Order: sequence, then C-alpha cells, then structure tokens
Amino acid sequence: MNIVITGGAGFLGVRLARALLAQGTLSLAGAAPAPITRLTLVDRAAPPADLLKDPRVTAVTGDLNELLEEKRTLALVLPTNVAIVFHLAAAVSGECEADFDLGMHSNFAATLALLQACRALQTKPMLVFASSLAVFGDSPEQPCPLVIEDHTLPTPQTSYGIQKFIGEQLVADFTRKGFVQGRNVRLMTVSVRPGKPNGAASGFFSGMIREPLAGLKASCPVPRETPAALSSPALTVAGIIRAAEASMSDWGPRTALNLPSVTATVGEMAAALERVAGPAAIALIDWTPDVVIQKIVKTWPARVNAVRAQGLGLLPAHSFEDIIREYVRENPDAVTLPIRP
Repeated sequence: MNIVITGGAGFLGVRLARALLAQGTLSLAGAAPAPITRLTLVDRAAPPADLLKDPRVTAVTGDLNELLEEKRTLALVLPTNVAIVFHLAAAVSGECEADFDLGMHSNFAATLALLQACRALQTKPMLVFASSLAVFGDSPEQPCPLVIEDHTLPTPQTSYGIQKFIGEQLVADFTRKGFVQGRNVRLMTVSVRPGKPNGAASGFFSGMIREPLAGLKASCPVPRETPAALSSPALTVAGIIRAAEASMSDWGPRTALNLPSVTATVGEMAAALERVAGPAAIALIDWTPDVVIQKIVKTWPARVNAVRAQGLGLLPAHSFEDIIREYVRENPDAVTLPIRP
C-alpha cells in the first residue's frame, strides 16, 4: 500500500508516520490489512533521520501548492498508485489570523489543489483531512452551545477555523461526486506537544506544561478559568488512523468526525502539573494576559460529546494528569524537574 502524508515533517505528521511504519499494515476502509510498502512524506522541511533511514519512506520537500503545479513534482507527491492521503499540512491558527493571505494559500488553495490532483488520478483514493475544533466558535450574534454534539453547526470565528470548515466542505463534495473517499477528522487541542513552540494560538496549552517540566519559564496568556478540549498526541494519531480504517458503514455520513477530548481549565492544567512535578513547576508559569490570544481562544468550545467517535472505539484520556505523565514517559530527555509518583 502506498500512503502519502502532507505535513509529514511536522509534529503530528512524524508521529503518524512512525505509528504507521510500526504497525506495518493498514486496513483501508475496513478491508483486510495490507502491507505498507511506501510512505511519502511531503513538507517544506525534511523529516527526521530515523524516518529517512526506513526504506519504505520517501521525502518530498517544498511548498505543497508549487509541488502540485509542476508535472514532475506532482508525480512525486501523488504517485498513480497512492491508496490514501493524510492531509495534515496547514498554517496554524495564530499565523492565519496575523496573515490572511498565508492562511488562504496554505489551508484553502493547497487543499483544493490536492483534491483536484487526487481527482485527476481517477482512482478514487482515500483522503483523510485534519480539520479542527476551531470550526466551532462563539459570538454574541451566534452563541455556541455549551456542549458540542456530532450534529452541531460549525460557526467559526477565526480565519483558520473558516479555512478548515471550507476544507471539510470541499472534501465532502469531492466525496459526494465520487472523486475521492473523503474522511474529515476534527482534531482537539493537542497537548502536550514536544519540541519548540509553533505559531498556533493554542500553543501555550503545551508550553505551560512542557517548558516548566524542562525547568524553563512559560507563559499562560488566558485567565485560569479558561477551559479547553484537550487530547494527547497518541490519542490524536489513533483517531486519524481509525478514520482511515473504519468501514463505510461504521464511518457513516460525510460530515466531519469530532475526536474525543478531556475538558480542563488552565488552572486545572496547572494543578495537574503541580501534582506531577511539584510547586517548582507551576512557579515557572507567567500568567500575564495577552488580549490577542484571549480573543481567539475564548471563541473555542471546551466540551465535546463525541458519541460518533466513541462508536468507533475512540475514547478520551482519563484525565489531563494522565496526559502529562504520558508526555514525561515519552520525552524523558526533555524533563529536568523531579517527577512525583
């Protein structure tokens, strides 16, 4: 089986690639498991060395729009025998709000170009699109419900959220027309992300945990009572893979799948950090507000009743403390503070 991951050098793309290579096979849309023979990772940067060493991995670097425009590079991005495309490449929320044209280029134009390229193959490949909880938003004119259900109407309040919702609708219509087998998956706020901060408005949800565990100062720009819908990296990747493997009958309608999440306020997140690493950890958090970040984050819902995902066997983390401890187990070299049992 030939698989493509756009955004394949990014955090989730790398984690997804490693997970797929480790399991070795994929049961596409409920079919019998087929061996993964080729994994093409498309991104602006090269993936880590461990992935490049795997003979099944091919890296294609460059701007996705530009790669899809040229016949030579298009054939590298989308080989004619590609079975599934995981479309994770995107500009993140904070970037899109600061630079409208960047968001439209990276999130709208690239998604449309990728779908058109898949359509031109005439093989109806599966395309799993990584959407976002940001398709939901709260405003005085159109309040968001306290709990997001599977049938809740998206009302995005940011450019990023709007671009993701447009992507969902494009995938749904290309699926309706029979050009691709589309699966839209709405990711929750992923925490704790290892590595360096990115330009996402939600980045502090990881930074306020990751940096203190490393003995570094961190910022939390929103009030302690601010809630968030959170998922670990492992559970997020498991949800993406499950979307690809679900049979047509199990998957259900063309509408997007809300992944499960655990709800916690940033105050509760800090308390969980203290239980894991003691008062020295939370002493490193700077609670100086940032009105720009607050304006974005306060529109996002924090409670999701993911019944449809649960029907696919996907469950949220037991608690945010469990998510922190998972990060500690997976990233021991990034943790310098003593960890409590």
